[in-house]
Amino acid sequence: MTKAEIVAEIASKTNIEKVAVQQTVESFMDAIKKAMADGENVYLRGFGSFVVKQRAEKTGRNISKNTTIIIPAHNIPSFKPAKVFVGEVKNKVK
Repeated sequence: MTKAEIVAEIASKTNIEKVAVQQTVESFMDAIKKAMADGENVYLRGFGSFVVKQRAEKTGRNISKNTTIIIPAHNIPSFKPAKVFVGEVKNKVK
């Protein structure tokens, strides 16, 4: 499912114009991205958590040049679904 399909589905279910729904979805995603860029986690009860994971510095290898490189510590975004979410997806049979 794409963002456009999500916007279309929400617009049809709520009878709100697609332009307004598009702006709302964009604002929602921007708020999550900004919070995570600032190092904050975002918790949506019943849906899941967007969390910032910290990766430690490590040594990597460049196989083609046969050299080692240092990969600096960094943060990465991650999503952990809520138990309710996992249960709904797990129990859905096609």
